[in-house]
Amino acid sequence: MDNGKDDGYYLSKILTDVSFVIAHTQNITLEELSENEVLLDSVMFRMVQIAESASKLTAAFKKEHGIVDWQAINGMRNRIVHDYGRVDLSIIYQTVTKDLPKLKEFLSES
Repeated sequence: MDNGKDDGYYLSKILTDVSFVIAHTQNITLEELSENEVLLDSVMFRMVQIAESASKLTAAFKKEHGIVDWQAINGMRNRIVHDYGRVDLSIIYQTVTKDLPKLKEFLSES
């Protein structure tokens, strides 16, 4: 674990980033998101941060909370970081509007 940081620390970071994305994309359309370059960059940066924090969660935590698709979170990070110019914005939008609210609910209950 990095400098004594535990799962609770990384979960808190994930929740902060998820909450930020949800707050700044509430009631936004895919077209509005795609036209707002600063917001889109910010959303994708936060999604990368979510994945980075998730990667530091213990294997035991991930196994115990297998309802979350931890591999998909990392896959999204890899797509954004390594294939930025070809990221499918409809997948980003679905993640922002459907998946992140579910993740926030899960984290809030944990």
